[in-house]
Amino acid sequence: MLKEFKAFAMKGNVVDMAVGVIIGGAFGKIVSSLVNDIIMPPIGKLMGGVDFSNLFINLTQTPAASLDEAKKLGLATINYGTFVNTVLDFLIVAFAIFMVIKQLNRFKKEEAPAAPAAPPEDITLLREIRDLLKK
Repeated sequence: MLKEFKAFAMKGNVVDMAVGVIIGGAFGKIVSSLVNDIIMPPIGKLMGGVDFSNLFINLTQTPAASLDEAKKLGLATINYGTFVNTVLDFLIVAFAIFMVIKQLNRFKKEEAPAAPAAPPEDITLLREIRDLLKK
């Protein structure tokens, strides 16, 4: 059973998928930082100093000044600012993956199919003889 597992785990597809998952996780963190730390602050500034990560709807009667305070108090909230950040994360990741796959498909199309190998000399001679006999 150990040999079977080793053969399965070392197949190219499994190893490639593992590498993809690891790189994808790291890429997701980079995109999250891009959205939260680079993109959203200027958008919030343009919208009058809004901090999107702190936007929430309090579903209780207990007042809370910030999302962190509401979480500490254990209040029920709808965190729509965090949702907006997550949607932007997804859109950026989806666009990046689209661009990578588009480029990969472009490279695949550019590969010209290999020319068929020339038939052996004896086959060529036999074909010539056949064509001469037909005449």
